[in-house]
Amino acid sequence: MNSRLASLTLALVLSMAPALPLLATSANQPAPAFELPSREGPQVNLSQYKGKVVMLNFWASWCGPCRQEMPLLDSIYKKYNKLGFVLLGVNVEPDSKAANDWLKQTPVTFPVLYDKESKVSQLYNVSGMPTTVFIDRKGNVRMIHVSYKPGDESEYLNSVTSLIRE
Repeated sequence: MNSRLASLTLALVLSMAPALPLLATSANQPAPAFELPSREGPQVNLSQYKGKVVMLNFWASWCGPCRQEMPLLDSIYKKYNKLGFVLLGVNVEPDSKAANDWLKQTPVTFPVLYDKESKVSQLYNVSGMPTTVFIDRKGNVRMIHVSYKPGDESEYLNSVTSLIRE
């Protein structure tokens, strides 16, 4: 199977994943460690954000709900990043060109990372796009949200503000 067909197959499978509500994961499960290249150039390691509330948002440029939520995520990032909150957008496409082209049209201020080989997506058991993972200041996964529909940003805000207060 050529890489284009493999990418399209993965896209189709991920886009058909059912929308799941915000769920608590196993209590205080440590977030899997990773290091990925960033859009800005340097490698980003999750451990550099220990002591902060981290929101990982796994996304793809072909994903309609991802495109819809990106400006909303950026507004959350801008509002809370000075309070110990970090948002890392993790693009899951094997070729980052489409993501970079889309980001030129819809710029965001939060860091964007590239998971071209889906290693980090697998570590976090990403089953649909977008998938958002909330990590507390101690480095534990606290909640996972799969998919996006208008209004979900309220749940994101509740999670972010709750974790910042801890």
